[in-house]
Amino acid sequence: MRDVDRWVRDHVRRLLDAVREAGPDAVAPIVQAGHPVLRSVAVPFDGQVDDAELHELLGVMQRTMRAAPGVGLAAPQIGLPVALAVVEDPGPGDDEIARVRERPAVAYRVLVNPRYAPEGDDVVAFYEGCLSVEGYQAVVARPRRVRLTGADETGRALDEVLTGWPARIAQHETDHLHGTLYLDRADPRSLSATDAWGAHWGTEPVPRAAARALGFGLPDGTPDDTAPQR
Repeated sequence: MRDVDRWVRDHVRRLLDAVREAGPDAVAPIVQAGHPVLRSVAVPFDGQVDDAELHELLGVMQRTMRAAPGVGLAAPQIGLPVALAVVEDPGPGDDEIARVRERPAVAYRVLVNPRYAPEGDDVVAFYEGCLSVEGYQAVVARPRRVRLTGADETGRALDEVLTGWPARIAQHETDHLHGTLYLDRADPRSLSATDAWGAHWGTEPVPRAAARALGFGLPDGTPDDTAPQR
């Protein structure tokens, strides 16, 4: 085993020991912006821990994501420099937002060593937040459709095209594995605290009022609130 793989294994085992000691339903602490692990390139997962340990780690990640709550969690967000992420989105609970943002429910899934590449030229911009940047949100322009590759937790290869919000989640979590936070891609004038004003901007299906009030632009591909996506 390479030194870097032994290092990853030891980090994982220490975290699992701490969670076990805290109780059967314990979650992991989520590290915040400023922690060096969030700015590091994650080590590809290559069997550094055995199947039982991987299963336990993914269970911790799932519980932590749900408790936060969030729609995705990358291993660096709990201090582990390894290329694993979990995603799950129950949907926004608002039919209009779901339609405009192309945000269907996404069942729980695991991404191992994921990568993405844009499919087509469409770029759309919406507010995003992050469990590792508490209290803020900002508008991020991202490709509307991406090709996601990698594997799942069983080793089965992934090669699929995602559209809309599922594509956004995959991009956000995969970026974490390359030391990139959503703020690195955000329009800085859109940055909003998640207080009353920020919460107001975040409820817009498309952040057009926020763009006018805060003085930032939206890409041409960003949908109109009333226009169906194709």
